[in-house]
Amino acid sequence: MSFVLSVLDLSPVSGADSQAQAVRDTLEVAKAAERLGYHRFWLAEHHNIETLSSPSPEILIAALTQVTNTIRLGSGGVMLVNYSPLKVAEVFMELEALAPGRIDLGVGRALGADQRTGGALRSAGSEAFPHYFALLSAWLLDAAGVEPIGPEHPAHDIHANPAGPSHPDLFMLTSSPESADFAGQAGVGMVFAEFIARAEGGPAVAAYRRAFEPSVFRSAPWAGVATIALAAETAEEAERLAAPMRASNLATLTGHRRRFTSIPEAQAYLAEHAGSPLLDAVLARAIVGEAADVRGRLAQKARDTGADEVFVMAVGPTLETRIRSLELIKDR
Repeated sequence: MSFVLSVLDLSPVSGADSQAQAVRDTLEVAKAAERLGYHRFWLAEHHNIETLSSPSPEILIAALTQVTNTIRLGSGGVMLVNYSPLKVAEVFMELEALAPGRIDLGVGRALGADQRTGGALRSAGSEAFPHYFALLSAWLLDAAGVEPIGPEHPAHDIHANPAGPSHPDLFMLTSSPESADFAGQAGVGMVFAEFIARAEGGPAVAAYRRAFEPSVFRSAPWAGVATIALAAETAEEAERLAAPMRASNLATLTGHRRRFTSIPEAQAYLAEHAGSPLLDAVLARAIVGEAADVRGRLAQKARDTGADEVFVMAVGPTLETRIRSLELIKDR
């Protein structure tokens, strides 16, 4: 492939497995991604969702620093307004100490949860993001000795530990051209979440590139898009394997989030909603098919959006099908 390919993992719960097993499965997917030559392995943050086990990407990143050697590890992303910016800076400087030069800090301005759950997390709300982002940036650069915090700064005499000599690469997760514009002005990397925005990433990538201003983090723009992709040996098999993921996404859109533990159960649910505009939207959100078709469509997505890198979500109804999909997509 002529474009950079990486993996975004949400720790999905497979079949009737437990959420705890989903956490352990993610470790196996990451090791497979490294073996296959993917560039990055990022972990998402979601709260109070039965079908996912991804509330703490930083903990999984720490575990992965001990079982991988070359692949870049990062958050896709930490929902910054849920936390103290100082604490996030310290956590990721600690991760950088464990795996120097391999850590990415992707942050988002959403909650990664519904409003009630956000309240339980004591989230400051998305309006606090610009202030939190500025503090986070300052503490990272101070800890790495790149731009020490001076006496005039509101955070003077407060430092994120452990100190450098390096800091994580900083990215912003976006779902609109407006948030992409913010990332460009901040001079950091940007990843557009197509699977959340339910829109193509091209306009956001273009907005980011127009707004980009060089910074100490990045001298030139770098844009990624994240999308759902599932490959199998045949198109028919890929459609069959995609049923639980699609049924779960459809249920979420209808406001009745539920978990599908078997392919037949999911297929029956999808058949009940045949012809629904919501189902059509779900079908359009993922690249599903036999390997060559999926690879071609991912390459086309990189060309159409102008992305430097494409993140594929590691989906499938079992651990084995998730890893097999990544094998087929990478086409070693």
